[in-house]
Amino acid sequence: HNPQTIARHPTPTTTWRSVDRLVADITAAAPFLSGVTVSGGEATCQWEVIDELFRRLRANDATASLSLLVDSNGDAEQHVWDALAPSMDGAMVDLKALDNDTHRFLTGHDNRRVLTSLTYLDAIDKLTEVRLLLVPGVNDSPAQIEATAQWLLGLRTEPTVVLSGFRHAGTRPVARQFREATPEDLAVAHGRILRSWGQHRRTPPITRGLPTRHERSASIPPTSDEPNGA
Repeated sequence: HNPQTIARHPTPTTTWRSVDRLVADITAAAPFLSGVTVSGGEATCQWEVIDELFRRLRANDATASLSLLVDSNGDAEQHVWDALAPSMDGAMVDLKALDNDTHRFLTGHDNRRVLTSLTYLDAIDKLTEVRLLLVPGVNDSPAQIEATAQWLLGLRTEPTVVLSGFRHAGTRPVARQFREATPEDLAVAHGRILRSWGQHRRTPPITRGLPTRHERSASIPPTSDEPNGA
């Protein structure tokens, strides 16, 4: 899955791991860990493996206290989440676009299953994080940001919202037509989301990821300020 970033076969820099080996490796490192997050590619393409891994970690005294999370694009059927729900603590799910046409333009697929996954995980208290990808000129119009912000307010729980900027690294050549997001782009979108939420008594926490080559997102204190008075 996603061969642009994840090799289908072993390479000099990748190796195959059995569940037995993963459990052994995680157990050895457990004193230094707070949790385990399974990513991809798309992790739910191997949901049976994740389920086995998580169940075995839960049953192991050395790893039972670790948080167990799934990082997903959300394009999975409900039976996948039903299978994973007993063993996982939650899922971190991408929402690339609330508007279906925009989502199809970005991904080639509609967002029906993504939205269904988000609402279902929210309903069963397994939605840990919603990740918004900002693609300048595609999904960052004021109307789209306003609609997305209001949709998020409709969730029953309060998952963390992470706003990240699109970048070219690891994408297919066709995606190079899109402009990379700048810190200024993120600041504008961040401010619009917060203003859309206004003084609502219950709003999800939001962090802003810096659009750099680093994989880790930096948490930035919420601010409603936008550059250039935008």
